[in-house]
Amino acid sequence: MADRPPLAVGLDLGSAHSRCIILGIDDGRLRYRGHGEVASTGWHKSRLADPQALTACVQAAVRRAEFEAKVVVDAMVVGIGGASVDGHDVRGLYEFGRPRAITIEDMAYAVERAENVRLEEDRMILQLFPQDFTLDGRAGKRYPRGATCSRLEANVHIATVSEQEHGSILTAVQQASYAVEETIFEPVGAAYAAVSRDDRDRGVALLDIGMHSSELIVFDGEAVLLARSIPISADHFTRDAAVGLTLQYDDAERLKIEYGCAILGLTADNSYIELPSPDGRAMREAPRKQLNEILEARAEELFIHVGSELVTIRMDQKLLEGVVLSGGGALLNGMCDMAERVLNCPARNALPGGILDLPEELSSPAWTTAAGLAKYSAKLKTNRGAKRKAPGLMGMLFR
Repeated sequence: MADRPPLAVGLDLGSAHSRCIILGIDDGRLRYRGHGEVASTGWHKSRLADPQALTACVQAAVRRAEFEAKVVVDAMVVGIGGASVDGHDVRGLYEFGRPRAITIEDMAYAVERAENVRLEEDRMILQLFPQDFTLDGRAGKRYPRGATCSRLEANVHIATVSEQEHGSILTAVQQASYAVEETIFEPVGAAYAAVSRDDRDRGVALLDIGMHSSELIVFDGEAVLLARSIPISADHFTRDAAVGLTLQYDDAERLKIEYGCAILGLTADNSYIELPSPDGRAMREAPRKQLNEILEARAEELFIHVGSELVTIRMDQKLLEGVVLSGGGALLNGMCDMAERVLNCPARNALPGGILDLPEELSSPAWTTAAGLAKYSAKLKTNRGAKRKAPGLMGMLFR
């Protein structure tokens, strides 16, 4: 009997939905096999509150995907996000003692030295992103192999996460009887599915807008200049609508999805929408414009915050490929238009690519992270011998 093609599995544990995608690897091509989605439990905002409830979500989502794919999986790549993720620039120093030519091993060692940075209590490195190198004080060398120096510094951006929460998520997945191949920052997964090498070379940012957390990653070529969480999420839009229109939360969420727009003028703002009322009270109406004014204010705030992050890394006028929006929060009508207005750059939704037979229903920003995590799993399986922490890290991930 011929060996079955290996499987690649991605698991996106959002605080609103848990999503799993299974891909088959066939002669270097990725083919869709199955997916599963369940409503998430066990989270409070973007923090894990009940690991046992998360274990049940993992089992339900993965088993649905297994049932559709008619396979049994044993391991997967898991995305990590939420308010506990933060990013920092660090340096790794390697002094040779005398001038000599730089080797790949020297570059890797300098990057590894950056891992020795002292972190705050309960922090661990989630991912490490080499940016460039400084040779005897000469900065900005992206790939200095063969150059001569006596002092090599690796400039590295690290994404850190709560060690306790990271461990709890791993334990929850393992208690569901699945192994974790690797954990990565969720926007890295989304970018792996929706951002090309040419996009990165010209400068691009990806904003993953989840229900209770948003995460931002910024690329300049193969270098990650920024990777951190943003304190505004889809939940804020819903809460604003609930308060502004005096609605219960679930009703505000439904109206946001059905009638909402992040920018005025794109919808029939002069129309009226019915507002649900408690039993025994008459139905109310409100101008659709009132809802959209509320959502527009919050969307503008979100992208102003993103813009301020871009200013800190001097990329506010350098994103030639603009910003790419993933996550369920990107589905709100008008989000790309607001991003373009505030950030003065192109904007588009993140759609997963490079997967054969992917159902149309999964061609959505909500599924991009899960698809990218599965593609990352496939890359791990086809690059078993590659060193993840080598200076070519981003090239290994995305090529």
